[in-house]
Amino acid sequence: MTDLPPCTRVESGVDLSVEAYVERIGLEPETIETPNLETLERLQRAHVTSVPFENLDIVGGLDGRWETRPVTLSIPRLYEKIVSSNRGGYCFELNGLFHWLLDELGFEVDRVAARVVTESNASPPANHHANVVHLDRRYVVDVGMGTPVMRRPTPLDGSTRTDEAGVEWRVTECDWPSETHQTAYCPSQADEWTTRYVFDDEPRDLRYFEATNDYLQQARESPFTGDPIVSIATDDGHRKLTGETLLETIRGDEREQPIADDEWQATLARAFGLRLDRDSP
Repeated sequence: MTDLPPCTRVESGVDLSVEAYVERIGLEPETIETPNLETLERLQRAHVTSVPFENLDIVGGLDGRWETRPVTLSIPRLYEKIVSSNRGGYCFELNGLFHWLLDELGFEVDRVAARVVTESNASPPANHHANVVHLDRRYVVDVGMGTPVMRRPTPLDGSTRTDEAGVEWRVTECDWPSETHQTAYCPSQADEWTTRYVFDDEPRDLRYFEATNDYLQQARESPFTGDPIVSIATDDGHRKLTGETLLETIRGDEREQPIADDEWQATLARAFGLRLDRDSP
């Protein structure tokens, strides 16, 4: 086992600690071994089951009852929110900071710009941030999607990975203009593959996503400026809170539960580990 990077360093006035980040996702720092596929799998699965996907800073919670804050793409700002304040975020935040962790742990990792695909149409370029890790081969590693959740590194060679929720994932080359690959999934009870996003495998800097980040948190037509969305992976499925409905999925079986206004904040804490504080980042 190799030693973790220095416990804490200060950047832009923020103490950045690899150990604290590893503990935030429920792992013991002393168990993190050399940067290999097994370690990568543990980190990814721990992240998606510990850190929720959420847009609460953008919409202010249910009925806008909490203060909104701009999503700023800087590592210190993302660290304060996700690690220090025990929050979640959306793709630019979650994959943005996870890239930092992987790099600190010695992985060779690239940020890549993707375009989410819905109903056979792609969204604007660079509206999703994903990571590609180089090991024995290249793997897409994504902790910043809503549902379905990618729980394991997925090779770029077209081979499939089936996760604990029974969802198959694969990454293949594609013929989209200006895109090189597509990420697709097939749920346990489905017969067809669905494209989740297409992407260009050229490495990008975090600043590359700033324009789309600004658009997605401000535009009226953005999927993140409407209702609050909170989701997290569970051992064999996921939980998702949208508006006043909590959806729990276990290996494809769904159960809905209405959430009253006065139960909403308690549900955030119970189901997602979120306690909103106006003074937190």
